[in-house]
This record gives sequence, C-alpha cells and structure tokens, in this order.
Amino acid sequence: MEKYQVLLYYNFVDIDDYEQFAEDHLQFCKDLELKGRILVAHNGINGTVSGTIEQTAAYMKAMQEDERFHDTVFKIDEHDGHAFKKMHVRPREELVTLRLENPIDPQDLTGTYLDPKEFYEAMQEEDTVILDTRNDYEYDVGHFRGAIRPDIRSFRELPEWVEENREMLEGKRVLTYCTGGIRCEKFTGWLMEEGFEDVAQLEGGIVSYGQDPEVQGKLWDGLCYVFDNRLTVPINHTEHVVIGVDHFDGTPCERYVNCADPVCNEQILCSEENEHKYLRGCTDACRRTSRNRYVIEHNLTEEDVAERLAKLEEDIKQNA
Repeated sequence: MEKYQVLLYYNFVDIDDYEQFAEDHLQFCKDLELKGRILVAHNGINGTVSGTIEQTAAYMKAMQEDERFHDTVFKIDEHDGHAFKKMHVRPREELVTLRLENPIDPQDLTGTYLDPKEFYEAMQEEDTVILDTRNDYEYDVGHFRGAIRPDIRSFRELPEWVEENREMLEGKRVLTYCTGGIRCEKFTGWLMEEGFEDVAQLEGGIVSYGQDPEVQGKLWDGLCYVFDNRLTVPINHTEHVVIGVDHFDGTPCERYVNCADPVCNEQILCSEENEHKYLRGCTDACRRTSRNRYVIEHNLTEEDVAERLAKLEEDIKQNA
C-alpha cells in the first residue's frame, strides 16, 4: 500500500493579492492531487493537506523554493490514506480570527517561544498557569495536565473570557498552547497588549510536542483533536490516560461523532454502542426529528424508530 502523509503548517508573511494567490494555489494543489484545507490572508497562510509521500514532498519543495515561504516549518504525520475528502483553498481577511478592535500582527508582537523541552519544564514551575487556547470540545478529549479550560466554543471568544477571569492569570507566568501553534501567535501578543508581562507559547503547538523524541508527549492526557478525518491523534507516547467521557452515560470515551440532526450537528463523545442506542441524537429532539441522518443512513422505518425510542425511555427510567 502507498504511504501517505499529513502536513500541518503556517507562516505569517505578506501576500500581495491574496485572493488571486488562493485561486492559483488551489489549482496547484489539485494538480499535485493533494486534499486538505488552506486559508490565505494578506498576512500569511495556514494549511493542512494530505497526500502520498511523493505528493507532499513535492508540495513542501515548491513552497520552500518560494522566497515568501522558504522558512515554513512543516509538521508531518504518517497516515494510511487521505485525511480529507476534498481540496479547499479559501481567502480570508484574517488568518486567525479574534475580531479585535486593534488587530495584533504576530510579525510585530508575540509571546516568548518555548520548545517542547522548555515547555515541559516550565509547566512544572511555581507561579505558572497553563492556558489552553482551544475550544471546549478540543480540551475535553485531551489537554496538558493542570491546564485551564476556558468555557468557549470559538477562538474569538477567548479575549472576553480572559477579561472576565483576569485574576486567574495576573501575577503568573502564562503558558499558552494550541494544536499547531498559530492561534497562540496572535493570542499571546494580545495578552501582552493587555498588560500580562510574562507570556510564553509552545512553539509548534501540541503536534510538535508529541513528535519531540526527548519529551515524548509527557504530561499530556487524552488525545489531541485535529481538524481532519482522523479527528484525534495520540500525543503522549509514555502513558495514555483517557479523560474524555461519553455524552450519554459518562463512561470513559475518546470517540467523536456529530449529532445526527444536521441543524444541530453538535460534536459529542460517544461509544459505538450508544451511537446506535441513542440514534446518534444528542438530545431527545435530535433523535425524533425527521432530519435525523442516522435514521436515514440505516433505512429505519417510523415503526423502527418508535420501537427504539420506547425501549430507550424504558432504559432511562430503570436507570434513573
């Protein structure tokens, strides 16, 4: 079988006529038969693509031969096939969306970079707080031991959360981390603008931390959420601690599914057994809707659904 790779990368750099660049870059990626998702803005590029070793090598070579992207650092994961279904390259006004009144340019201001070993050591020091800059569903399946979980569903909500919880961070050394590093590039600059003096970020993000041969992902619990078909990847190669819990029964779980109601589409942790038991609906309303994708995929009749829901209600009553 042919071997595949997944590339994760970003680079803050000026891109003139970024909308035209996005259009041209999409065709370039399609010509290489890559699949993935790339965002392009006036101040940089952020992407994840998958392909064969030959295809991804050709992509990295072409990018590094472009003087704008010559110093791009690619994080590489082996995979057994494509991690995406299609290839998208989309222009954006902001590469990382925080929607600040005064935008932060990471090329001008960002936190101190800590390599994996430095970050590992810093996490264990006194007067240090570890702040997860990701969304709640990313945190729930895996995070650094002792990290703060901001109650946010979107990265742009993070500044407001910090403003409401300043006392947790003031007077401390603030360590931040995210999947590949790009969110911290902008967020740490904002923290410094807000008066936090000792701010550091995990260079290369969680993915690089897990790939470091010396640290081997220590002090990471659970899995790391990724934005491709894999959904989660292992980070800690010395021990594995399951921290995710099943949406329905609270048992240990690391399997993500999307709610079967396409209008809801909530991403939940759910065992395969409970997916079938609850018709993949995160609420009773989602289970009963005529839009339920689980019902459609499994060709269930109205009688089938009614029978399953009646049995489910009986089980819930007995376990109450």
